[in-house]
Amino acid sequence: MTASEVSPSFRLVYVPGVMPDKWVRVWNERLPGVPLTLTQVPADAAQGLLLGGEADAGLVRLPVDRTVFSAIPLYTEQTVVVVPKDHLVTAADTVSPEDLADDIVLHPLDDVLSWESLPGRPALERPATTADAVELVAAGIGVLVVPLSLARLHHRKDLTHRPLEAAPQSSVALSWPEAATTDRVEDFIGIVRGRTVNSTRGRAQQPAQEKKRGRSDGSGTRSRQPAGGSAGRGRRSGTGGTTKNPRRGRPRRGS
Repeated sequence: MTASEVSPSFRLVYVPGVMPDKWVRVWNERLPGVPLTLTQVPADAAQGLLLGGEADAGLVRLPVDRTVFSAIPLYTEQTVVVVPKDHLVTAADTVSPEDLADDIVLHPLDDVLSWESLPGRPALERPATTADAVELVAAGIGVLVVPLSLARLHHRKDLTHRPLEAAPQSSVALSWPEAATTDRVEDFIGIVRGRTVNSTRGRAQQPAQEKKRGRSDGSGTRSRQPAGGSAGRGRRSGTGGTTKNPRRGRPRRGS
């Protein structure tokens, strides 16, 4: 798909934990004639859907394959440890990996953090999903380390969380296939970057730019006449005189 091709709608996928509501609201205000289809997908499925043409852009977790995807990093999340409310670490404002040395740290198969070495003790089996891991934390089987947004997404009254120091972090980006940078993608880029309506993209700025140039196009805009033209013989070439006083030099004294 080329940049000139325009889809009748804009299909946006987003991964769990991301809150796209504010950008969707601006889209609906700015482009009411172009419906936006919003779909939540698993973090590990987003890139495949984009490459397969099933979505125009995605709010995804980095990294992405930069040989085929363009990406605009949006923010980096704080990493937290999810624990029961009566856990010892809740007495502290922040937690270090050493504080979890005696805990079973659950490592779900859909984990979005890139670990070199997971803190604590490993579980006998890895939970299938983060949601399953949260259930195990509530059952007192272990603790879970996740980005803050996922801790909030799976909030339970019997659980709490604390910031974890010296842990990998997860960054969220707007991403799309580089070969499919459409006009609608450009529109959404402008929205996530906070641009105004007139500065979202070059084509939106064009009318204002043409107005400043003063081009004569029949729209009533004042046009600039060429030097020496019929509407403005203001200065004769080589004389320095004007229409009102074409003579040069000092005025003669009266006798």
